[in-house]
Amino acid sequence: MEQTIIKINPADTVIVCLQPKSKGDVVEVDGKSITVNQDTPAGHKILITNTCKGKDIIKYGYPIGHALQDLKAGDWVNENNLKTNLAGTLEYTYCPVSETLDIKDEKRTFKGYVRKNGEVGTRNEIWIVPTVGCVNGIAEKLAERLRCETGTEGVDSIYAWHHNYGCSQLSGDHENTRKILRDITLHPNAGGVLVLGLGCENNQPELFEQLLGDYDRERIKFLVTQKVDGDEVEAGMEILRGLYAKACEDKREDVSVSKLRVGLKCGGSDGFSGITANPLVGEFSDWLVAQGGTSILTEVPEMFGAETILMNRCKSTELFDKTVSMVNNFKEYFLSHGEPVGENPSPGNKAGGISTLEDKALGCTQKCGRAPVSGVLEYGDRLEATGLNLLSAPGNDLVASTALASAGCQIVLFTTGRGTPFGTFVPTMKIATNPTLASRKPNWIDFSAGQLVENKTMGELVPEFIDKILAVASGEKARNEENDYREIAIFKNGVTL
Repeated sequence: MEQTIIKINPADTVIVCLQPKSKGDVVEVDGKSITVNQDTPAGHKILITNTCKGKDIIKYGYPIGHALQDLKAGDWVNENNLKTNLAGTLEYTYCPVSETLDIKDEKRTFKGYVRKNGEVGTRNEIWIVPTVGCVNGIAEKLAERLRCETGTEGVDSIYAWHHNYGCSQLSGDHENTRKILRDITLHPNAGGVLVLGLGCENNQPELFEQLLGDYDRERIKFLVTQKVDGDEVEAGMEILRGLYAKACEDKREDVSVSKLRVGLKCGGSDGFSGITANPLVGEFSDWLVAQGGTSILTEVPEMFGAETILMNRCKSTELFDKTVSMVNNFKEYFLSHGEPVGENPSPGNKAGGISTLEDKALGCTQKCGRAPVSGVLEYGDRLEATGLNLLSAPGNDLVASTALASAGCQIVLFTTGRGTPFGTFVPTMKIATNPTLASRKPNWIDFSAGQLVENKTMGELVPEFIDKILAVASGEKARNEENDYREIAIFKNGVTL
C-alpha cells in the first residue's frame, strides 16, 4: 500500500501528510487509529496526541513550538494554532557529539579547470567585476561586445556582475562589499577577470588590488575609466581580448572530487523539505566530506531552533565558541532593528506546511548531514578548512547563495518546495522536494528528490544524485545557466550616505 503519511521521529507528536487528507479520513499511527478533524494539505502536520495549551509540539524529535490552544489528536497543526518558542540570545553549553561517517573513499573525479594556485574551477568564464555600481552600464556593454565578437567559443560564458555598491557605504557594509568583490575576482570558475573601476569611489581600485594579495596578473586585469582618455569601452575591449585568448587555452582535466566545494542552501521550503530534498543533500554532503571534499551550510537565521545540533558537532571548543557567536550575533542583529528572532517562515513556507522557525530550521539543517563541523566562516571569508563549514549569512536566497559562492564553492545545491528560477555566479542546482513541482517546472528543476515519496529509496537515489552533481561540475549546464538566470547580491546592514 502506498505510504500517505510519515512520522519522522519516534518521539514526534505530529505526522506529516505525504498526500492531502480529508476531514473524516482515518490514519494508522503506532497501532492507533486517528480520525482527521480538518481537511489537511500535503506537507502539513496532523497531531497524533492530545496537547494542552502551552505544551510543546514535537517534530524531528525536537520542539517546533507550543500549542496556542488545547488541541486534539487528528487536528491540523499550522501557524494559527502553533507558536514559536524562540526569543532572544541564549547561553549554550558545549556537549560534543561525534559520529563516524561509514562511507568509503570512492576515488571519484570530475573534469575541472586547474588554476595556477591549485584551486579548481567547474567553469572557465570571463568576468567583469565593477568596483562600484556607477560603472555597471560600461561593464554590461563590455560583456555584450565580447559575447558578440567571440560567440563565447572557447569559454563557458562571459558575464558582468553588476551591483549597487562600492561607494556611499560605511565601515561594515563597505568591507562586506570589498570582500565579496575580492572573492568573486579570485574565484577559480573565472579564467579571466577585468576589474572595472571609476576612480573616485570609496572602493578605490588601488586599495582593492592590495586586498587581492598575490593574484595571477595574467588572469586578472584592472581598468580605471576616469583615467582613460577617450573611449573607455574600446580600452576595456583591448584588455578583454587578451584575457579571452588566455582563457581559451584552458582545458578540462580529471580532478579528484576532494577539490569540490559545494554550498548548501534552501528556499521556498515546504513540508517535504525536511523529508526528501534536505536529507538527500545531507547524504551528498556526508559523501563529499568522506571523499576529502568540502560543503558549506549558511542561512544563520534558519538555524535558530536547531543551532545546538550544529554546535555540538563542532570539532573543538574554539569552533563551538565561533558558532555561538555567529548565532547570537545574528539574533542581536534582528533585535537591534526591533524585529523578533522567530518570525521567519514566509507565506509560501506556511502554505507548504512549515509553521514556525523551529519547524523550518530542523528541516533546513538536515542539508549538512551528520559530519563534524570543521570550520566557521564570517561573511565574506574564503574557505580554509576542508570538510563541513558553517558560514555567517542571512537566509535571503540570493544574498546567501552569493555568499556561498564567494567563500569558494564552485556549485550551490538549492533545495526548494515552492520553486525558484534564480542562480548566482556559480551553477545553482535546484532540487525539488516534491514530485508535483518537478513535473510542473522542469525548466527550473535539476533533480527531483520527490522520487523518495514515489518509488525510490534513499539508497537508490543517492548514487544518481552524486552522478548528476559531478556531471554539472564537469560542464553539464544547470537549469539556471540554460535559462541565463545569474546575478549577485551583497549583504547590507548600515547607512547609505
